[in-house]
Amino acid sequence: MKRRPFLLAAFSAPPALSALSALSAALASHAMTNTSSAASAHPADTGGTSAPSSSSVVGAGDTNGAADAFTGDPASGNATPGPGPGLSLDHVEPPHWWVGMARRELQVLLHGAGIAALDAALLPTPGVTLRGVQRGDSPNYLFLNLDIAPDAPACELTLQLRRDHELVLTHRYALHARRPGSRDRKSFGPADAIYLVVPDRFANGDPGNDQVPGMTEGVDRSHPDTRHGGDLAGLRRHLPYIADMGFTMVWPTPLVENNSPRYSYHGYAATDFYRIDPRFGSNDDFRAVVKQAASLGLGFIHDIVLNHIGSEHWWMKDLPTQDWIHQWPVYTETHHARISLQDPYAAPSDRQRFSDGWFTRTMPDLNQRQPLLATYLTQMTLWWIEDADLAGLRTDTYSYSDPAFLTAWSARLREEYPQLNIVGEEWSPHPAVVAYWQAGKRNHDGYVSSLPSLMDFPLYGALLAGLMETDTHDGGLMRLYETLAHDFVYPRPDQLVLFEGNHDTPRLFSLLHEDLALTRMAWTWLAFIRRIPQFLYGTEVLLTSPRHRDDGAVRADFPGGWPGDRVNAVTGEGLTEAQRQAQAFLKRLLNWRKQEALVHEGGLMQYAPLEGTHVLFRHAPGDTTGRQRRLMLVLNKRPEAQPLALDRFHDMVRPGDQAMEVMSGRRYTLGPVLEVPGKTALLLELS
Repeated sequence: MKRRPFLLAAFSAPPALSALSALSAALASHAMTNTSSAASAHPADTGGTSAPSSSSVVGAGDTNGAADAFTGDPASGNATPGPGPGLSLDHVEPPHWWVGMARRELQVLLHGAGIAALDAALLPTPGVTLRGVQRGDSPNYLFLNLDIAPDAPACELTLQLRRDHELVLTHRYALHARRPGSRDRKSFGPADAIYLVVPDRFANGDPGNDQVPGMTEGVDRSHPDTRHGGDLAGLRRHLPYIADMGFTMVWPTPLVENNSPRYSYHGYAATDFYRIDPRFGSNDDFRAVVKQAASLGLGFIHDIVLNHIGSEHWWMKDLPTQDWIHQWPVYTETHHARISLQDPYAAPSDRQRFSDGWFTRTMPDLNQRQPLLATYLTQMTLWWIEDADLAGLRTDTYSYSDPAFLTAWSARLREEYPQLNIVGEEWSPHPAVVAYWQAGKRNHDGYVSSLPSLMDFPLYGALLAGLMETDTHDGGLMRLYETLAHDFVYPRPDQLVLFEGNHDTPRLFSLLHEDLALTRMAWTWLAFIRRIPQFLYGTEVLLTSPRHRDDGAVRADFPGGWPGDRVNAVTGEGLTEAQRQAQAFLKRLLNWRKQEALVHEGGLMQYAPLEGTHVLFRHAPGDTTGRQRRLMLVLNKRPEAQPLALDRFHDMVRPGDQAMEVMSGRRYTLGPVLEVPGKTALLLELS
């Protein structure tokens, strides 16, 4: 990414972090209560959605001269040239909204040269009122506060902008009807398995969008850190494969516009929050992919970044307010000391630097304590859920944003969609730190969270240690056992997302020294315990990477995603025998898991590891004596077979029980000793 000079401003330190007082202030602010949600079918759009529904300049005729400025949501047409000398209308966000939301308030951002000098009015519309107008520090923004009554019909609003009582611009703004059942949409949970893809590296279905006018970075597959050309068309083509593998949710890394000169492929430096990056496709393409996925039993999880933007975001040329981003006397980067927020001894300056410091010089840090921005980010999130019909959210760098804002943001989303699951990234190896952010946790400092789920980094690290380390009294399998035992710190451990790898971690197969047996053990354990399992694309065909962090290598191209690929994971062409076996194993495991209620909602019992084995059971809720149908998992890390005396596990199993090996289908009657093959995860159904 190109570096920009760091913005200097009069620096004033934000108040010391106090979650409850900050939350109260946020909820009481006018802007925070002016959030609403989204949803409905709409006409086609051209790819961007920052455009207004429709605007016209009084006396200017029906020209569409500003169409270049508005490449978006023609849910309602194009914008016309600016409203008079020195004035323009370049962004209207959200581009449209919906009636029948949980809250009445909607705040519409208008951006254009000199627009703050205009007065706004709303032509009489049943059920809709313009309550007021707010301005920022820039002369180029207006924030319109609308009130939409619960019984307001779907309609088109007519907004008027005037100068000294002279009408200079009319803008038509669409309010859609919501989809039936939108509020009660099904989200993801313990019954699901998530497939994480990096869209640029997954499949190129439309080479025509590899180079797009106005986008500063093109395609170069020869370099691991450049764009490779994967897009929504390619993802759509592979949806049947993903569903057939047994996955029920798809999580793509961010799809919104990242128009930066370098490293634009990963999506975590947004330059337009309301526009799908045209190198992936259009907003219409995204809606179509989500709709087709749903027809195959796949939900979509949208990746949202609240903490930062890209330095090429259009805001950076004209900040709405000086406190829109965190500004320092000199460039200050976060020190990533996540635990400073929980540390009872932390220096206030350390907490401030963690939360307000920038990620990099090319990722300006957003100030969610700014009420207008807090409303903007909340409405933007609701808009995507409703507009694209999403099944859930993943939130990047969760704890780096203002804690009070995060509580209000997630609570607002759950108010609109009570079943919506939201998983936050808290990259900490400590269960207590991760648990701090989960809804229902009673925290030492009184902080109250509304977030249902988090990425389980502690258990991910313990799984690797359990399989890779030598077994000792506190290492190897014992570390895995003890970390799982820390579930007592979580209000809902079953709602956590546990992964075998993600776009930021080395590939599992490589970390396990390309040991297929250990890889299968990791997959089986992941599919068995009380978590929501997530797998990284290509893990099923044993993609490799360096064993240290190397993002470009980890995010390698999916085999068969590009014309001419010699290896194709979908057709099987060119796969090695080991790859075929691994793919078939994971497919059988996940399709079994999809139908297994005990894995979705059953209890868990584990036994302390002994002699290289770790034994766990899933059982019907409340059945701790093994009277009903159970599942049994035995991990044997040792290369040789292990005779497992079953009398130790008399709580759950006894000689004479009927057993079926899930992966082979073999059936037999248990005796006093169970022979467990070497380097095996033995998965049994018991009755």
